[in-house]
Amino acid sequence: MDKLKIAIIFGGASEEHPVSVKSARQVAGNLDPDKYDPYYVGITKSGAWRLCDGPGENWENGTSRPAVLSPDRSAQGLLVLGEGRYETVGVDLVLSVLHGKLGEDGAIQGLLELSGIPYVGCDIQSSALCMDKSLAYLVARNAGIATPNFWIVTADEHVDADQLTYPVFVKPCRSGSSFGVSKVSRAEDLQAAVDVARQYDAKVLIEEAVVGSEVGCAILGHDLDLTTGEVDRIALSHGFFKIHQEKQPESGSDNSVAIVPADISPEARSLVLETARAVYRALGCGGLARVDLFLKDDGTVVLNEVNTLPGLTSYSRYPRMMAAAGVPLSDVIDRMVSLTLTGKALTGGADAV
Repeated sequence: MDKLKIAIIFGGASEEHPVSVKSARQVAGNLDPDKYDPYYVGITKSGAWRLCDGPGENWENGTSRPAVLSPDRSAQGLLVLGEGRYETVGVDLVLSVLHGKLGEDGAIQGLLELSGIPYVGCDIQSSALCMDKSLAYLVARNAGIATPNFWIVTADEHVDADQLTYPVFVKPCRSGSSFGVSKVSRAEDLQAAVDVARQYDAKVLIEEAVVGSEVGCAILGHDLDLTTGEVDRIALSHGFFKIHQEKQPESGSDNSVAIVPADISPEARSLVLETARAVYRALGCGGLARVDLFLKDDGTVVLNEVNTLPGLTSYSRYPRMMAAAGVPLSDVIDRMVSLTLTGKALTGGADAV
């Protein structure tokens, strides 16, 4: 049986470029060489595409060559550029591990739709919807799922700090991880937090602080055929959870520990899983996503956010939750490929519902 030619796109021009490179390295180390023939396409911070040997430390240099993904279905595949000429490299499937802007917001998904090449993960609509936290909240609310109370501040708008009840969180509305996020406890600190968030997005979200534990759910699949990993819980020592901004993330967070399986009651676990699946379906997700929720002291859950291309690094939550449910990253990759090509997940491991 011929090996699948799989293009792995990583890097990118967003603030999450370094995390994406680490995700690509972890994927590379878990690809079955008997099943896959990988083509690694790294995107530099300035936006240049390079076909390289792999996502190693010096992937931008060495033998890398300029390459782009053709949007022309009559020249389907990677166009590898040379001096005055190009060659076309056909691929069977694209696995993007681009995080944040241009990776999770529908941009790369639009190019992939034009190319006609099957790709892993959420489509244009669900990617764009989940990336905009305010729109995701509105859709979730319409589906009967609790969200924080929130307010939107546009680029030219001034917010009346005295009208809010503190503490609140101020976030870029369409950005990944915790970049630009601030917790504000006093009215006089609000404008500075809005200014920080505007460094990442002109649209700023202010939301009420939810008192409770942050829990997460890793999901794989389409429609009614979903596989979930073990629920995790973020245990904080101080401050708030800042994903991918740790000084040495491989050694652990500065102020938090992810406990998986989560140390919560069976009833709470069932509610978290049920709600996460409902969020995933309501927002039209497919392939994979990580749904983050708040578990309140009264046992209810509130949506936090949805990551449509969650980190796959050695320290990321998604692969840890799947591994705790008996699905290692190598199997996650196989299942993602199977879902993309056939729409059906392979059986075994984790919770299938």
